[in-house]
Amino acid sequence: MALTKNQRRLRIKNRIRKVVSGTEARPRLAVFRSNKEIYAQIVDDVTGKTISAASSRDKDISSAKGTKSEIAALVGKALGEKALKAGVETIAFDRGGYLYHGRVKSLAEGAREAGLKF
Repeated sequence: MALTKNQRRLRIKNRIRKVVSGTEARPRLAVFRSNKEIYAQIVDDVTGKTISAASSRDKDISSAKGTKSEIAALVGKALGEKALKAGVETIAFDRGGYLYHGRVKSLAEGAREAGLKF
């Protein structure tokens, strides 16, 4: 029986989450991508707390014009700046089962530009 696209992504996501988990010293940057928007948050999995979050629906980003990849880069920069204010410098990147290209890659590069290390 063939897997749907979403079932395949969830299998990959579970495989990644076996290895990648966020600690207080190195929290996890989790990415969710829908057809229109992109969301990212930095999570400490030990305490179950979200340290910071950003999305393409935030007021300062949603008013920006550009392609979805350009907006994803803005989301990454915004998240990186929020994380640095919260005292987070190094993270573990969780691509959420998505391939590392396009919007996910743009978001990661934007976060690196803002000063996050991963």
